[in-house]
Amino acid sequence: MGSLYSEHRTWLHAVPAGWKLGLLVLLSTGVFWLSAPVALSLACAASVALFVSLGAAMRPAGRLLKALGIAAALVLLFHAVLQQPLVGLVSVLRMVAASLLSIALTLTTRSGDLQAVLERLLTPLAPLGVRADRFALQLALMLRFVEHFFVVWKRLDDAYRLRTGKGGGIKLLAPLTIQMLQTARRVADTLDVRLGE
Repeated sequence: MGSLYSEHRTWLHAVPAGWKLGLLVLLSTGVFWLSAPVALSLACAASVALFVSLGAAMRPAGRLLKALGIAAALVLLFHAVLQQPLVGLVSVLRMVAASLLSIALTLTTRSGDLQAVLERLLTPLAPLGVRADRFALQLALMLRFVEHFFVVWKRLDDAYRLRTGKGGGIKLLAPLTIQMLQTARRVADTLDVRLGE
């Protein structure tokens, strides 16, 4: 499966996966506890600064950033129609801050490292019957499929743009769905063989 992980080394690559995941949880939770627009603006600016500090490593996330911008505009528009511009602003600031932190984690952390961290965190639940390795694998696969979705979308859009000179838009939905289902089937078959051994 395709990955958004950037091989372009940055300072954030050197931070252990466990620390990054823990900070992501704390900072994202903190952002959603804030409600003052000024405080949220500062938090959002800090997230933007952290993301921009990754430099060339940001390139694989271009499609994600575009989707984030569209989502932010729709949220602002929705709340403007409801005559709640302040609520819309607060929602967008929270969404942008948390999303940029998550994308930064994705760009600078290998999925295998995240899976290892999740396994360690879930190990204490083993006496309750929780299979830490299986559960961590499920979470890691979920993250990888989100990454893979955007990678495939970008490839299809680039191919369509080369042929026609414009973006594919909704026309890419059918081939994107087919490719994602094919990938899911291949991964399921592989897991069935390996876990059945």
